[in-house]
Amino acid sequence: MREIRIRDTLSGQLCPLPTDKEIGIYACGPTVYSRIHIGNARPYVIFMLLRGFLDFQGYTAKLVINVTDINDKIYEAARQTNEPSEEFARKMAAAYREDTDRLGLGRPDAEPLATCTIEGIVQLISELVESGHAYESGGDVYFRVRSFDDYGKLSNRRTEDMDQGEEAGSASLKEDQLDFALWKAHKPGEDTSWPSPWGQGRPGWHIECSAMAETELGASFAIHGGGSDLIFPHHENEIAQSEAAGRPFARIWMHNGMIEADAEKMSKSDGNIFQLSEALDRYGREAVVAFLISGHYRQPLSFTETALQEACVRVERLRNFLRETSDAESPGLEAESSMEMFEAALADDFNTPKALAQLFDLVSAANQTGVEGARSTVTDMLGLIGLESLANATARPDDEAEALLAERQEARAAKDFERADEIRDRLAELGWEVRDGADGAKLVPKA
Repeated sequence: MREIRIRDTLSGQLCPLPTDKEIGIYACGPTVYSRIHIGNARPYVIFMLLRGFLDFQGYTAKLVINVTDINDKIYEAARQTNEPSEEFARKMAAAYREDTDRLGLGRPDAEPLATCTIEGIVQLISELVESGHAYESGGDVYFRVRSFDDYGKLSNRRTEDMDQGEEAGSASLKEDQLDFALWKAHKPGEDTSWPSPWGQGRPGWHIECSAMAETELGASFAIHGGGSDLIFPHHENEIAQSEAAGRPFARIWMHNGMIEADAEKMSKSDGNIFQLSEALDRYGREAVVAFLISGHYRQPLSFTETALQEACVRVERLRNFLRETSDAESPGLEAESSMEMFEAALADDFNTPKALAQLFDLVSAANQTGVEGARSTVTDMLGLIGLESLANATARPDDEAEALLAERQEARAAKDFERADEIRDRLAELGWEVRDGADGAKLVPKA
């Protein structure tokens, strides 16, 4: 079994994963107050692909990505639409699953909801109150930050820089402004609440994840992940409340960099391109996935029209290679060596750009001089980075599909967009996705 190492945010070290038991992975998922944006998709893609790579290498991996369906932002968004917050959250959670399904990467092994974990949340808070690490005040319950000596070890922040943000609770009820809310008393305008020893209310954001992680993976598990924006206060608080309650918690903290968007340029595009659904509509799933793994997961990634068009070009290059290359021969030594270096890159802190470079080096060599077994090896590589659907690229549009595409172009030129959409839907029924680009429209097989 190959050794796989991940850079731990807490220690700063490359840490090998254990090989003798299940690799539990908990990644913080979305708060469902709107449809998810392209930035939310990055951790989903990274951790889904990591799980697949671990399984491929012979590990036993379980991936948990939660859904936060209790939050101040949900109450506010629901009020703006005049919907009950529970129904609104359910609708947005369904939209999240629909959008991420379109990435073609499958689903996590578990997707717990905060609303379904209330019993475990209340139990964990009760233990913290009993041990003196938390206290009740006005129906709220707060964690005593200064009672946990290691507080700040993940983010390395100074005390004066520790602003708990919107989830801090009411300042007038806290013993110390560093403290953060574990439980919030029910307030006017909030249409959901749950019973607790401290009265009707709801959990704070941070305690939800500690309880959901323990429920699904046990008190100690291999990897806790999420965006780097969650390091403080969210993940710092998870560590404090779980370890203060005697849980060893996560052994490795794995954080992905943020998506940095050119807001002014994107606002000039058709629709809100920041939404994942819009990006998928415009560029297709393969290009979106290829973009999201184009940089190392720990680094920021710039979301621009140019970056997405470059991803489209890379995907089309792979699609053309697979169309035009025979798959008759078995992999030779050069192809096997390429596959070994590809896997080694992923095993070394999940270095997808280095793996992609190896993939394209193999494609270039095969195009220039020929490489025995190149097509099957490229197909195997693509399977590990979520792009295996490109291997179905040998299909070509028939006369009916080509005629429909031409008719759609005529409808668009005449600004008959309703007819153009009808034709697009008909093409989808025939198994074709319409891809509009600078050089015109083309048909590609649906994933």
